[in-house]
Amino acid sequence: MPNRLAGQLSPYLLQHQDNPVDWYPWGEEALQRAKAENKPIFLSVGYSACHWCHVMEHESFESEEIAALLNENFISIKVDREERPDLDQIYMNAVQLMTGRGGWPMSVFLTPELEPFYGGTYFPPTAKMGMPGFDEVLRGVHDVWKDRPDDARTQAARLTEAIREIGGPVEGRRADDDELSAQLLHDAVAHLERAFDFTYGGFGGAPKFPHPMDLRLLLRFYHRDRRQGVLDMVRLTLERMAHGGMYDQLGGGFHRYSVDARWLVPHFEKMLYDNALLAATYVEAYQLTGEAEYARVARETLDYVLREMQGEGGGFFSTQDADSEGVEGKFFVWSVDEVHQVLGPELGDLFCRVYDVTEEGNFEGANILNLPKSIAQCAAILGRDEAQLRDELAAARQKLFAVREQRIHPGLDDKVLVAWNGLMIDALAAAAGPLAEPRYLEAAQRAAEFLWNNLRGADGRLLHTYRNGQARLAAYLDDYAALAGSLVTLYEASFEVRYLDWAIELTDTMLAHFGDADGGGFFYTADDHEELIARQKDVTDNAVPSGSALAATLLVRLGKLTGRSDYLEAAHTTLASTTGQMQQMSMAMGQMLIALDLFVGPTVEIAVLGDSQEPETAALLADLRSRFVPRRVLACRAGEKAADGAGKGGSSPLDELFAGKSPQGTEPVVYVCQDFACAAPLVGREAIEAEWKRLAESP
Repeated sequence: MPNRLAGQLSPYLLQHQDNPVDWYPWGEEALQRAKAENKPIFLSVGYSACHWCHVMEHESFESEEIAALLNENFISIKVDREERPDLDQIYMNAVQLMTGRGGWPMSVFLTPELEPFYGGTYFPPTAKMGMPGFDEVLRGVHDVWKDRPDDARTQAARLTEAIREIGGPVEGRRADDDELSAQLLHDAVAHLERAFDFTYGGFGGAPKFPHPMDLRLLLRFYHRDRRQGVLDMVRLTLERMAHGGMYDQLGGGFHRYSVDARWLVPHFEKMLYDNALLAATYVEAYQLTGEAEYARVARETLDYVLREMQGEGGGFFSTQDADSEGVEGKFFVWSVDEVHQVLGPELGDLFCRVYDVTEEGNFEGANILNLPKSIAQCAAILGRDEAQLRDELAAARQKLFAVREQRIHPGLDDKVLVAWNGLMIDALAAAAGPLAEPRYLEAAQRAAEFLWNNLRGADGRLLHTYRNGQARLAAYLDDYAALAGSLVTLYEASFEVRYLDWAIELTDTMLAHFGDADGGGFFYTADDHEELIARQKDVTDNAVPSGSALAATLLVRLGKLTGRSDYLEAAHTTLASTTGQMQQMSMAMGQMLIALDLFVGPTVEIAVLGDSQEPETAALLADLRSRFVPRRVLACRAGEKAADGAGKGGSSPLDELFAGKSPQGTEPVVYVCQDFACAAPLVGREAIEAEWKRLAESP
């Protein structure tokens, strides 16, 4: 018989509905039973694409013996970390405090009052390789709870107090009056240089994660400082990642991370957020360098997302599994014989030489496609024309992809999460101009409309997740900040002011319900959220940018566009409250440092008077969008319009930016402003394009 997880919306919870464990979803029924029976809670947190979550389920949660221990002595609660990031955040902090590391599956034991007293990540069913068995863990925790409950509660109280302190201000060197300066950016880049792998790119050793926020920070610092070594770090990393097995050479898109230092063997799940953040990084690198390879990778990544991760309504799904047919990576790997069967002996041999396909294999006897040498290098070694070789390999990849499509696909978690969708909307809207792909803008608009129409409650407040026609769970800080930020980008790509109106509505709600009036910055949960053991601040980046950093970035951009001083002041207090972290933990503060780069500027407001659909104005805007100008906001309205949009009282949020600006004949006119003080208007294509060039080349 299915357990209490049957009927849940989360695919991860539904994966466990037939376990013999008497699972509960998080909720009052389980929490009240724990109190009534004075039993500890076993909290298991994971997500649907997590390989080791599947392993622990098969080894332990499908075991009748282990289920009996859990059912007799504990109240067992299963949580999808993607549905409840607030719970995941709190209890992951506990596990890291106890063990010095974290990860999923997360296994935590709580008092009935929800305070953690013991935990870890994956446990094998019985002891092996120096790891305690889950069976002995369960018996040991039960014995402590039964025989020494005061010890457990004392440990729980200490841990809970430590958790409550996480996310607070960190002491560090601060300028007078909390002044924020570009020196913090210089210091952060120095830290990144010390951690950089100058052989393979990226930061640190194995396992190696892509760090898109840090790479985007380096691009901005290069624009500010023009130090060639900083750009070289980004280029090496982007090239190595795109040539490695972490990038899907046939279908496009990036896997989660590399288990080795040289980007060869990935952890095979694909996450929506990784592909959003990395696509945006490659687009910016393309804008800065003009390298066609970066545009190709960005385009293939976004095409993968549109092909496999966008639902009929327009929202984007969360993840694709690492496993298919119960085997990690099986969908993606190849043998020499399989390649030859599809391509024939001649083209097959060529493809195997270029993409590292051998009889012995590079991954558990099979082959992960990768490029040990670039195609240009291969052409030189083989004595082939490079363009012809590229065409042959492209045709070969298409044939192999078509055959791969007939395989059993990895599992798909088709829930829609607002924050992750915001990141993807932002990437698509920002990429549409530089890549000259209007369909990316159309896809971003569809997704934004879907979220706006389907993921708000009756009170207009955002909801966090959607699946099977149902939206649920109160939204978190990153939901508001990521979606509002993407709507600003969507405005700048389309000049439809309703997107700004929506962004302002979300931002005002965020300030009202998440802001910390005393300490500055933002809490991760709203002031009317379910009460948990801690109300934390989401300050440091993890795989995704922190909610606080996304909020700071949003507030600077929206403040510059609309002239709202309250937005800029909120950005200032958020940045000032995290100065200590930016000094001491800069590699976890990439997005906040990007917000700081925008805040300290110089940041310009570009106001274009002209119809964005008319050829001349459209060409000027396309030229600007092709360039890397990271510290700017952009607005455009037809010259004859007095107002643009349906803001409150019939006004537009852009009225202040366009105040006093008038057309100069029939040609487009551009005003470049800083803090709403504008230089003389620019008229004519030659003058305007010269200004675009200046903005791209000067800090």
